[in-house]
Amino acid sequence: MGNKKTVQKKYQPYEFGELDHYLFGQGTHYKIYNKLGAHKATVKGVTGIYFSVWAPNARRVSVVGEFNDWDFEKNYMDRQEPTGVYTCFIKEAKEGQLYKFCIETMQGKRIFKADPYANYAELRPGTASIITDISDLKWSDQQWMTARETWDMEKNPLSIYEVHLGSWMRHPGRENEGFYTYREFAKAITKYVKEMGYTHIELMGMLEHPYDGSWGYQVTGYYAPTSRYGTPEDFAYMINYLHKNKIGVILDWVPAHFPKDAHGLAEFDGTPIYEYADPKKGEHPDWGTKIFDYGKPEVQNFLIANALFWIENYHIDGLRVDAVASMLYLDYGKQDGQWIANKYGGNQNLEAIEFFKHLNSVVLERNKGAMMIAEESTAWPKVTGAPEEGGLGFSLKWNMGWMHDFTEYMKLDPLFRKNAHYQMAFSMEYAYSENYVLVLSHDEVVHLKCSMVNKMPGVGFDKIANLKVGYAYMIGHPGKKLLFMGQDFGQLREWSEERELDWFLLAEQSHQQLQLFFKDLLHLYKKNKALYELDHEPEGFEWINKDDTFRSIFSFVRHSKNDKKNLLFVCNFTPVERSDYRVGVPRKKQYKLVLNSDEAKYGGSGEERPMVYKAEKQECDGKPYSFAYSLPGYGVAVFEF
Repeated sequence: MGNKKTVQKKYQPYEFGELDHYLFGQGTHYKIYNKLGAHKATVKGVTGIYFSVWAPNARRVSVVGEFNDWDFEKNYMDRQEPTGVYTCFIKEAKEGQLYKFCIETMQGKRIFKADPYANYAELRPGTASIITDISDLKWSDQQWMTARETWDMEKNPLSIYEVHLGSWMRHPGRENEGFYTYREFAKAITKYVKEMGYTHIELMGMLEHPYDGSWGYQVTGYYAPTSRYGTPEDFAYMINYLHKNKIGVILDWVPAHFPKDAHGLAEFDGTPIYEYADPKKGEHPDWGTKIFDYGKPEVQNFLIANALFWIENYHIDGLRVDAVASMLYLDYGKQDGQWIANKYGGNQNLEAIEFFKHLNSVVLERNKGAMMIAEESTAWPKVTGAPEEGGLGFSLKWNMGWMHDFTEYMKLDPLFRKNAHYQMAFSMEYAYSENYVLVLSHDEVVHLKCSMVNKMPGVGFDKIANLKVGYAYMIGHPGKKLLFMGQDFGQLREWSEERELDWFLLAEQSHQQLQLFFKDLLHLYKKNKALYELDHEPEGFEWINKDDTFRSIFSFVRHSKNDKKNLLFVCNFTPVERSDYRVGVPRKKQYKLVLNSDEAKYGGSGEERPMVYKAEKQECDGKPYSFAYSLPGYGVAVFEF
């Protein structure tokens, strides 16, 4: 640093300078995507493209593309030390042209790789990167972004509609499988989500991936929205449009693994630089994919900067982090002899733990109101705990235990539910150990697991009636909510990425009634603070009767912070009418019926009922007061008091 000329050298913004090398080597270059990749630049008055790529173990690297007839000898790159980043400026290169990096390995083999930091990619089956400039995306969602800075996830409603864009709805007979574009989808999904009452959508498979059947969970282009549905500008338009309509956007994000496709990250420079070198750490036997090396600063940097890229550059409101458990456990999906213990002899991946703490601390500190959501399927402690207290620092965790117990209970013939009664109530034993999202996701309606309605026992009316009472229990239970597309109107077939949802079912009255019931549940949830503002506090929930085993009825209260407009839920999980039903209540007040599943519009009997019920001083369910309510089979009643 004593060389005056070195200190005074003016690096252009696109050049990979001394500070860039230092931060990248530390794993803290949070905008590394502005330096690596392909960026428009002007050198000595000439405009072209500045290319840079990390390939520390390569013998030589060149850029090939439409601008040089894919000739690997025309544009060799300069190696920059100490990190092994290769750079070059090509004046002939223009925006919109295809390119790859030609890497000559130490063994003399030439391999052609897509740019790990590319912002746009060729439509599959093509695998090249596309030069694109995303420095001037158009945004007009400032009102949303400003409000997000003070948005408190714990005190606000969060109901998520999980969507696979390519199979939500399609244009029949149109080229490219009839996919909606990002812009078309934005308008159509906004109308649906606003009407139904969801607060957010969660988009599956938005990062570039080669194989449709992976649903986007085997990523090759971490910095590129998939070209299946349009350009990066179109993708930004979609986010902007949703935000202007007060709809939040969550992206699925996959830092757990990546595919072995020849143009991808695997053995990128002829050696494993993105994955662990030892296959016992670096490969998922079940998935046939590679595992990121979380101990390598440059790999940590690639992933953390990527999370920031989507949230800061594309205004994404949250990332749902896929397969967290597979990252935390060294033996995940592996047999004895297929994995290596950590230095203490345990099965915890210590490097992944530190990665999560770093990731979540940086992302959430820099982006107030954004969310990091863990899909974590085990009892790992403090997933949503603060990193400084030994937690991983996530905002929310998917409640896979609740999902499993809920679906197993709901599959039972009502006659046998009394034998599994406490399975349904068990989730309240640990409801406050983490900040939870109750999820009925795409994973529950594929691979012969049946759609939600076809998990239900019985036929016809019974199936839909079962699902209604199940959904009501879900909305009343503490925790944020997530439902996969199609399940709100009773999709019969299992989901497939190859076709659109069975929207034709909405021509049938029973499916209309189910959709209306779920819509009214969502609106009830959104407008009643009792259902969300104390989600993470024991004071927000009170069992009235969780022990009504024989009749398979659950009753409970959700309390608001000021204890006004509380809600009493009564859910009957059998087809048996209980005309003599009496429910205990904590106070001698009037109880207003605000949701009744027996209304004709929901497919019920349509029997007229009083709107208000006055509690009497008569002990029931261990409470000093009670009132009588004729509870129909599969009946749901929600009262406000």
